[in-house]
Amino acid sequence: MVLQAEKNVLVYRRGYETVRVEGWGENALRVRSTKNASFSKEDWALGYGASRAVVTVGEHSAVIENGKISARVTDRGHITFYRDGKPILNEYYRAFDIDTPHSPSMKYMAREFRPNGEDYSLTVRFESDDDERVYGMGQYQDGYLNLKGCSLELAQRNSQISIPFYISSKGYGFLWNNPAVGNCTFGKNKTEWHAERTRDMDYWIVADDTPKKIERIYTSVVGRSPVMPENVLGLWQCKLRYRTQEEVIAVAREYARRGVKLDVIVIDFFHWTRQGDFRFDPKYWPDPKAMCAELKKLGVRCMVSIWPTVDRKSENYADMQEKGLLVRTEKGSPQCFDFLGDTVIYDATNPEARKFVWNICKRNYQDCGVDMYWLDEAEPEYVAYDYDHFRYHIGSVLRTGNIYPRLHAKAFYDGQTAAGQKDVCNLLRCAWVGSQKYATVVWSGDIYGNFQSLRDQFAAGLNMGVAGIPWWTTDTGGFFVDTSLPGYKELLLRWFEFSVYCPILRMHGDKGPYTPKGLDDRDWGGGMCHSGLPNEIWSFGEEVYEVLKGYCEEREKMKPYLMRLNREASRNGSPLMRPMFYEFPDDPECWKAEWQYMFGDKLLVAPVLEEDAREKTLYLPAGKWRAKGKVYEGGQWITVEAPLEYIPVFEKM
Repeated sequence: MVLQAEKNVLVYRRGYETVRVEGWGENALRVRSTKNASFSKEDWALGYGASRAVVTVGEHSAVIENGKISARVTDRGHITFYRDGKPILNEYYRAFDIDTPHSPSMKYMAREFRPNGEDYSLTVRFESDDDERVYGMGQYQDGYLNLKGCSLELAQRNSQISIPFYISSKGYGFLWNNPAVGNCTFGKNKTEWHAERTRDMDYWIVADDTPKKIERIYTSVVGRSPVMPENVLGLWQCKLRYRTQEEVIAVAREYARRGVKLDVIVIDFFHWTRQGDFRFDPKYWPDPKAMCAELKKLGVRCMVSIWPTVDRKSENYADMQEKGLLVRTEKGSPQCFDFLGDTVIYDATNPEARKFVWNICKRNYQDCGVDMYWLDEAEPEYVAYDYDHFRYHIGSVLRTGNIYPRLHAKAFYDGQTAAGQKDVCNLLRCAWVGSQKYATVVWSGDIYGNFQSLRDQFAAGLNMGVAGIPWWTTDTGGFFVDTSLPGYKELLLRWFEFSVYCPILRMHGDKGPYTPKGLDDRDWGGGMCHSGLPNEIWSFGEEVYEVLKGYCEEREKMKPYLMRLNREASRNGSPLMRPMFYEFPDDPECWKAEWQYMFGDKLLVAPVLEEDAREKTLYLPAGKWRAKGKVYEGGQWITVEAPLEYIPVFEKM
């Protein structure tokens, strides 16, 4: 056994394992372990984090200190973490050579490497605290804001986003710095992290006095969003799907005629010839440059959908296959996805593939005036989520798969900025740690239109913000939805009211009932795919329209406030949507008030998430709060009226 300091780094060696603990950013430590001859050179999510850690080596243990955080490593390899001298996280051992009050006979080790080909299957365990509350981790469609007791898959799926960072009520943040497919369980008996395939153990832990300070340090290391352009903070109009150039122009003109400010209009999938051609079908989009020019005159930005899929009949398939720019399959047919075409996915982990795809998109979209990209299918989506079947340029999907959406975002951000664009803002269906660096807005995927789904999105949006993604949105009203069902207008109103107080206000959905027929009989091109019902704010009756129009006007009035929050997110990493404890960490009730949130530091938002509900019970922290001209004293729970056209919003005075 060797326990020593090497240039302010604590190093532990025993048998075939080497553990390395070092300062990595303010009040933070990076912890790695390997059973290989040396550590891999990947830093994954972590940028450079200068620190002045101090290591003290004793007879049977060593301590490393970096500001408020410290870690003690015993001569048996057991690690305990402290904030200002108080324990916050402790490795889980049930073994003979570790001092433990529990049974040692089970031979559970905190760091368990098992061989898996040339890599390892890794499990890491920590003791659990019944009173701890856990927030972050990305987006899961389970409706839980506090994740204590939850088991989470560490994998990307349509509407599931794995960003393995959480903030604990015990005063620390924890990043599993590993893009491998796996799982995490915040159990009552133990917390357990598992990677299906990896070379090293790698995690990062930070400790500070408040969640806001923890978020600031975390985002200083993994990256922050640039300041988003002001002209994306209003209404985005989208549907599945505008099929022609004339439809898009007509909708933008109608918004202008009605005097409703529209910031962005979105052209969804199958506007192209084939998947992987990355260009407009000239039959239905004969002059995209003229279309973009007219939209610009109307003050509307144009966004187009880009899928990472490449049809084997695409004009680019043979070249991409020859150059090795596509995702590989480990056995059988080289197929990744089969929606309206036999397709393979381009490999965003390959720098050459990123350049190849961007250069085509620049020629066919950017040079025509398109300046926003909807990077759909960004997980990427597979015909089946058989992660062991696919391999990327940087390694097997089991070992590296969760990083794909971040590198897909990077492909377009790098291309746009290199082309001189200053106001980059793109929409993705998935993300990983640090995706925010690439001007990314994330939306919650293809979800059902019902109140249960609305409640799921509420928790998802707040946990995404804690995980470091400040820009998040949903398909307002749901994606899969039959608008003829009783009660849909109520759902749409409640959802739209919520969306007004989300980072991005966006209309989208596959609104049915629809006709499955396309515009023509070709088995390729922009006319082959169906379209849903109209989805503009005037499409649901005059009574609904008047309410939605009023909230669009309210959103426009909020733009100065939104820009202030925008700059704050870029400066210190604070999300726009914040759990109550983020602003009021010393108020115990704010750790329990889970069905409301702070939109920035001034607005308390309590959306109505239950069908037929016409009142809302909420908690006002200490101080004075104003709503609808009335002043309320804080430090109490209250119940307020919430008619269908109203969302309870309180301004901090």
